[in-house]
Amino acid sequence: MAKYVTTIETPMPADQAFTFMADLRNFEDWDPGVQKSVQVEGSGPGPDAVFDVTVDAPGKGLTLRYETTEYDAPNSCTVKASSTLFTSLDRITVEPTETGSLVTYDAELTLNGPLGLFDFALKPAFGRIGGRADEGLQQALDGTKR
Repeated sequence: MAKYVTTIETPMPADQAFTFMADLRNFEDWDPGVQKSVQVEGSGPGPDAVFDVTVDAPGKGLTLRYETTEYDAPNSCTVKASSTLFTSLDRITVEPTETGSLVTYDAELTLNGPLGLFDFALKPAFGRIGGRADEGLQQALDGTKR
């Protein structure tokens, strides 16, 4: 399993930061590896929200369907996408602070089935992808890495 975790301190109030993060249409605003993100079910963030997120991949990119599996506004949200090759599980948590909030983004990428034996090979690439996303997230939240 490859893992990427970051925590950003932002001046945004917790409810505003949570709404921004839980609405995956905003992925393309902060993650340079995302080409496009479209909501296909629901209206904005929520327990029934489903998004098609197209990420950089050879060719035209790879579209993943992220379904909301847990939604506890304004505290946490979990979304999951599965393809024939891998599963992505992303958890967003937001904690209020005296000056805004702390946003933690925790993503796990796991190869499916027998490919799981090669999970170790994902770690370096996922780390580089996460690093680029981290910079974009800091800018989008007008915050700093914790």
